Amino acid sequence: MDCSMPFPNRNVGMRGLLSCLNHGKERPEHNLAYPADPSDPRLIHWVKYPGNPILVPPPHIRDLDFRDPTTAWFGPDGHWRVAIGSKINDTGISLVYHTTNFTTYELLDGLLHAVPETGMWECVDFYPVSTTEKKGLNTSDNWPGVKHVLKASLDNTKIDYYALGTYYVENDTWIPDNEMADVGFGLRYDYGKYYASKTFYDQNKQRRVLWGWIGESDSEDDDIKKGWASVQSIPRVVLFDQKTRSNLLQWPVEEVENLRSNLKEFNKVVVGPGTVVPLDVGTATQLDISAEFEIDGKALKGATRDDIVGYNCVVGGGANYL
Repeated sequence: MDCSMPFPNRNVGMRGLLSCLNHGKERPEHNLAYPADPSDPRLIHWVKYPGNPILVPPPHIRDLDFRDPTTAWFGPDGHWRVAIGSKINDTGISLVYHTTNFTTYELLDGLLHAVPETGMWECVDFYPVSTTEKKGLNTSDNWPGVKHVLKASLDNTKIDYYALGTYYVENDTWIPDNEMADVGFGLRYDYGKYYASKTFYDQNKQRRVLWGWIGESDSEDDDIKKGWASVQSIPRVVLFDQKTRSNLLQWPVEEVENLRSNLKEFNKVVVGPGTVVPLDVGTATQLDISAEFEIDGKALKGATRDDIVGYNCVVGGGANYL
């Protein structure tokens, strides 16, 4: 059984929605589960709802084009909302369901959003960001000064795209701020190998945390021999960029500092043109390097305008440029 489960919302009694493809079946099913011990902070053991599956693809959606529910958010009408990725022909879409009990659901006639020529939307994520405060928001927060992020993992390209926009709760639709940079054509969380990402709200530290799946190019035989395949990314904190007001800011969670040890610091190291400067850092299986450079003022003034070019992934050979 292959499953994708968004983080449960502690305000609704700890429920988890799972998008599952049971081996031997051709249709994904959405199942409900509860923690066996809600007081367990690690939530290790879960119990399946006996009435599963609670959601199956609607008649106008192909069986395999229906998966990965978002974290539910609460509306002023007393209904919870859940969005699910899909497609119609080559148009990526996000369906919206209403529920009051998480066991029965009503599919809305309209769509949260749709973008032609983007194909199947997987792992849809939908969450608010504050444009005025430097803190994360609960998934249900919505008031003046809030933007909403819509993110989709495109099955055709295996790339995660996101866009900022406005959510209209009265009809459960979302409109991007910039139609030219809509989902699938604009911003990305990461320009390397990064897919199927998901955020959750950390209520204890009032932050929104993002993590993603990093696939590999090893063969299946090699995966079996080593006993594992792919890795989870280091979690990142996500905030609205109040300077540009057109993108998100990300950086590793502060807990990453606990992984660092054996710090070595080098100051006032002179790096001349074309030189290689060895630094004795000892032996390590992994290095985390932070460096700051100060360019000689005379050399900078002597540079011609032709020497000063802006960096971009095309001319700079950036990672995974498409």
